[in-house]
Amino acid sequence: ELFGQEHSLEFSNVFKPSDLADINRKREKEYRSHQQKSHSPLDQLIIVQANSPLEYPVQGVEVRPLQTILIPGLSLQAAERTLYQVNLTATMGTFDVAAEVEGVKVEREGQMHFSLSGSQLDNLNRQMQFVTYTNTLFHPNTADIVQFSTDEHRASFSIRIRHAPTPKLYDQGSSRGGASEGTYNISALVTIATKTFIRYDKLQVLIDSIRKFYPTVTIIIADDNRNIEHMQGPHIEQYFMPFGKGWFAGRNLAISQVTTKYVLWVDDDFIFTPRTKVEKLVDVLEKTSLDLVGGAVREILGYTVMYRQQISVEPGNESGDCLRIRQGYHHVIEDFPDCVVTDGVANFFLARTEKMLQVGFDPRLNRVAHLEFFIDGLGILHVGSCSNVVVDHASKIKIPWLKSVKEKQYAKFRYPNSTDESVNTKLSLFYFKNHFKCMTGN
Repeated sequence: ELFGQEHSLEFSNVFKPSDLADINRKREKEYRSHQQKSHSPLDQLIIVQANSPLEYPVQGVEVRPLQTILIPGLSLQAAERTLYQVNLTATMGTFDVAAEVEGVKVEREGQMHFSLSGSQLDNLNRQMQFVTYTNTLFHPNTADIVQFSTDEHRASFSIRIRHAPTPKLYDQGSSRGGASEGTYNISALVTIATKTFIRYDKLQVLIDSIRKFYPTVTIIIADDNRNIEHMQGPHIEQYFMPFGKGWFAGRNLAISQVTTKYVLWVDDDFIFTPRTKVEKLVDVLEKTSLDLVGGAVREILGYTVMYRQQISVEPGNESGDCLRIRQGYHHVIEDFPDCVVTDGVANFFLARTEKMLQVGFDPRLNRVAHLEFFIDGLGILHVGSCSNVVVDHASKIKIPWLKSVKEKQYAKFRYPNSTDESVNTKLSLFYFKNHFKCMTGN
C-alpha cells in the first residue's frame, strides 16, 4: 500500500468491562442532550413539490431577534378561479401586513396562522408584497420554518433568526505596498506561540533563529517547567503554569494571549531558516477562505515532513461513529500551486486566531496529542498545507548513553508507553467526548 498498512482500533476496549455499562449510559444521555442542543431548524430536509404554483424565497431571508421584516418573493401563479387563498404558518413568529390592498381579505393578522384571500389574483399577489413576519420567540441564532400553502399545494421555506455577527477586526499596521507577499507587516499581523517543557536550551535556539528574520514579532511562551528560567529579550511574553500541566493546556494559555489576526504555532525545538517565509503563509490566508495553513518540517537528516492528513467520520449506529484518518490531501489550491487543501497538518502552522480560539484544545490531553485539535475542528476549520515554507527541526538523534539528564526526563514525559494513563485518556475521550466507537487509518 502507498501510505502504509491499514489498521483499526476499538475505543471501548480502553475501559474495564465492569465500568463499560455505566460509561455507556452516561455517554448516551450526554449524546442525546448534545443532539437536541445542536440541532437547528435549518437541518430539516425540505422537498419542493414539482410544478407548484407557489413562489417563495428559497434562502436569504433573515430577521433580527424580536424584529419585523417584509417577506420578499411571495406570489401565487394559479389558473383562473372564483376565489384565491393562501395560508402562512410559523412557529416562532407572527404575520401581518404593512399595507392593505383593496379586494383582499386578511385573516388572523398578528398570529402564527395567517391567510389572505380574494377574487382577483393580481390584487392577492400585490397584497403578498406587504406581508410581514415578526419574530416573537427570542433566540440569538436559529430559524423558523414557514409553511406556505393553498388548498392543493404546500411549500416550506426558512426565515433565519439571528443577531448580526459582531465583526472582530485587526489593525494590520503599515506595509511597504499593496497586499502581496513580501509587503505584509508581519509584526502587526502575526504572533508566534509555543509551549516549552524542560528544553530551555532548544527554546533559546528557536528564539535566536526567529530574531534573525523577525526581530519585532511577539513571541508567546507557555511554560510548565518545575525549575523555571526567564527568557530574556524584547517582544517576549512568558506565561508560567503548574508543573507538567500539559501540552494542550499550554496551547490554550498561549493562544488566549494573542492579540494579532494570525498566530504561528511552532514547537520549541524548531529552527527558523531563510526558507521559513511566514509572509507566504500570510498571503495564503489573506487571499483564500482557509482558516489554517501548515508548512513543512525539515528533519536533521534532510528529509521534509508534511504530515497531511485527511480526516472524516463514518456515520455509525447508537454505539457511535467511526473516525477515519488517511494520509493525503483533497486538491491543489488555485493560484497557490505549492499548497493543497487537507484536514490536518504538522505542528508548524499559521491560523486565524479567532478560529483557533473557537476550536480550542482539550486540556485533558496533556502528553500525547496533536490530531485531536483538527478532529475537534472538523466542520469548523478549513485547512491547507504548503510545501514551500519550511522550518528546521532540531535533531532528536542521540546515543542513549550520551543523553543529558534533562533529555532523559523530557523523553519520559513526551514518549509514554502504550499502557500509560495519558494514552488511555486520549482513547477514552474519543469514545465518550467525540462519540466515536472506532478508528481506521493508514
